[in-house]
Order: sequence, then C-alpha cells, then structure tokens
Amino acid sequence: MHFISQDLENYIEQHSEKEPELLAALNKETYQKVLLPRMLSGHFQGRVLSMLSKLIRPVNILEIGTYTGYSALCLCEGMQENGTLHTIDIKEELVDFQRKHFDKSPWGNQIVQHLGEAIDIIPTLDLKFDLVFIDADKENYINYFELIVPKMNKGGIILSDNVLWSGKVLEPLHPKDISTKILLEYNLLLKNDPRVETVLLPIRDGLTVSRVL
Repeated sequence: MHFISQDLENYIEQHSEKEPELLAALNKETYQKVLLPRMLSGHFQGRVLSMLSKLIRPVNILEIGTYTGYSALCLCEGMQENGTLHTIDIKEELVDFQRKHFDKSPWGNQIVQHLGEAIDIIPTLDLKFDLVFIDADKENYINYFELIVPKMNKGGIILSDNVLWSGKVLEPLHPKDISTKILLEYNLLLKNDPRVETVLLPIRDGLTVSRVL
C-alpha cells in the first residue's frame, strides 16, 4: 500500500491539516480493538475526504463500507446543515462501536447506519446523492457503481477507494484473484463510461474521483 517512503508520508501528514481529536481517538481505538486496522482511512486520506466534502457541500452522502466510522465522520465535515449521511456495512459487531463515535460528533443525528448487503440496501434508498464513497468488497465495485449512478445528482461525485490494490493492478493477473480482476475492469469502466469524468489519484492505495455528467 505504501507507494512512497514512510518519511515522505510523514512529511505529507505534517504539512496537511491536523487530524481532529475525535478522529485521532477513533484511530487509536480502532488499532487497539478491531481486526485489520489498516483498513481505516487514516489521517492524510481522511483530510483529503474532508476537503473534498467541503468543496462539494453535499446534502445527501452515501458510504458503502463503514468499518469503524472514520471516513464517515470525515465526509460529514463538509455536509450541509440539513444533510444526511447513509452508511452501509455487513459487520454487526461494529455497529455499536461506530455509533459510539458518531454520537460524540456534531453529526450523530444525521448519520444513518444500515446493516446488511449494500447490493440489497442501495435500491431501497429513495434519495439523490451528491457524494458517494465506495470502500467495500472489491468484487462488487462494478455492481455498486451501476446501482449508484442513477441515484446521483448531476455534478455529484463518486469516490472509489483501493483502486490501485497495493500495486496489483500492474502485476500479472493470477487466475483466482477475482478482486484484482474486477478492479482492473472497474478502472477501465470509470475511464470510458460517458456518464462520468474521472481522475485517479495516487493517494494511499489509490482514490478515484468520478464526476457525474
């Protein structure tokens, strides 16, 4: 996942906005109590998500893949006062952990948690979204994209995480590596789909920004 040196990553963090105290505490508790803490967005990517949200000023946000709630709180930082963030995850054991930190934030009442398969939940959301963050099972990225595009407002932004997949997108494809296969197809889809314009940013494990036309 590290495409630049750790020293350079540290320099980048030191010269970006400081990680808010609430998120620093969430970061620390995730590493102490939850499996696979590297899945957390973390300081730098979190500040990128926050900045993008502040530029977009979304009313309705959709997040696919809550994990411990770090990225959701980053996205809320730019949400309008009447806004709502809907976040979907399959891990029941993390719901209370997420809610504890959500309720410590200014946006607790504006964050709606959904437990279950995103493929089933997204069609039930009767909303138009300004900002979507996809950070869940890679095998369904294309399916999520196809479900989301009709629910986007014109000019809305779809963010897709882990699209460089620790550099595996450049390596010979193993026949059983479904995740990398789908990500390769997904990256091509975003590049060529006439419904969006896309730029792939080499941030952390790859973050694609797609604007709905």
